[in-house]
Amino acid sequence: MFLASPQAAGLVNVDVWQSFMTFPLPLALLGAEGRAELVNARFLDRFGVGGPDAADLRALAQDPDPGWREVCLSPAGAGRQTVRARTLRMHHRILLIIDESSRAARSGELEALRARIGALERLAAMDHLTGAWNRAHLERVIEPELARSLANRLPLSLILFDIDHFKNINDSFGHAVGDAVLRELVRLVRSRTRTTDVLFRWGGEEFVVLVASAGYRRAASVAETLRSTVAGHVFEGAGKVTVSLGVAEHNGDEDMAAWFRRLDEALHAAKRSGRDRVVVARLGNSDAWAAEGAGSALHLVWQEGYECGEPTIDAEHRELFRLANNLIDRLLRKNEEPLAISAALEELLAHVQRHFADEEVILERLGYDQLPEHRRAHAGLLRRALAMAARLDAGKLRLGAVVEFVAQDVIARHLMVIDRAFFPLFEKPRYPE
Repeated sequence: MFLASPQAAGLVNVDVWQSFMTFPLPLALLGAEGRAELVNARFLDRFGVGGPDAADLRALAQDPDPGWREVCLSPAGAGRQTVRARTLRMHHRILLIIDESSRAARSGELEALRARIGALERLAAMDHLTGAWNRAHLERVIEPELARSLANRLPLSLILFDIDHFKNINDSFGHAVGDAVLRELVRLVRSRTRTTDVLFRWGGEEFVVLVASAGYRRAASVAETLRSTVAGHVFEGAGKVTVSLGVAEHNGDEDMAAWFRRLDEALHAAKRSGRDRVVVARLGNSDAWAAEGAGSALHLVWQEGYECGEPTIDAEHRELFRLANNLIDRLLRKNEEPLAISAALEELLAHVQRHFADEEVILERLGYDQLPEHRRAHAGLLRRALAMAARLDAGKLRLGAVVEFVAQDVIARHLMVIDRAFFPLFEKPRYPE
């Protein structure tokens, strides 16, 4: 069943609605999945209220070719029709045009109509008070973003936040000041997030940030930046304002409802624990993908799931990956000078020793109760590393031994098992059990 109202399709401008409905060629607005959200009068005349088969429309919506082509449509209750059609992509929908003339006529009019509909779509997707995208737009884009995340194995996180005691601002200073606070808050958030991170007004004083290609650790860092930025800002007419924030990364096969429940629970935990803070649901695809790929590739790839949250340790772990890959590259290179390989290995071993010492100092300062066992694990790795250096001196070091040491001994066994035992020391704030 087609939608037949401008409000349902988001076309609230009467002039554009009239232009669309009376256009002399059959037109249909298709959603991303190919469902016809709105059709004009000529389309109804041509195909009836049942319209073309849904599978045919999906195929048109997903066809990357935007030009005119011959396609077959199957109107309900009739045989297949061969028609000349094209699609014009807009902000989050597709304009389908059926050409009933002998040539691709009225192209200028079609482009003008598409531009007007596209402008209205953007307007309908925005929150008019703050200029942020609105909740309806988030609900349209989240599924495609999640599908892209899973297909490319790139984590995806959400931050949900709201203004603490916002009702007091409206009651004390008036709704005009409250509206100004909301607008200024959006400006602040946009100034401290990447262009790839998208801000939505969820409703009232609640907002959502979609943090692309980031697991919960990086999203937590973004959230903390937003919290401190807002807390340090003086809002005209209202003074100091704080926000509470919840963070959740998509995890496994959970549906949207489950993901948003975890996000909402994190926000409420932040409020219960005193407001003006970030609470993180420490669960997500980034950890699972890091564990799966711990030793699977010849060239080592840093994963966000390897991060513990302590800047020195994380930076030194990343440097370990770089130095190990440098050594692997030299071993792979034909006719590489033995001295160059030896220098790369020495640099890696020197870094490992320095890193182990730095890590032990940090853990001792925090009173880590498993530090003696951790020191023994470090000593064992250093012994194996020195044995590897001895094999190099004897001309017996092979690429497989280097990869096994770094990928299996250092990453899969040590970093992913032994090191992870101290990760909770740096999980601040923690998500309540």
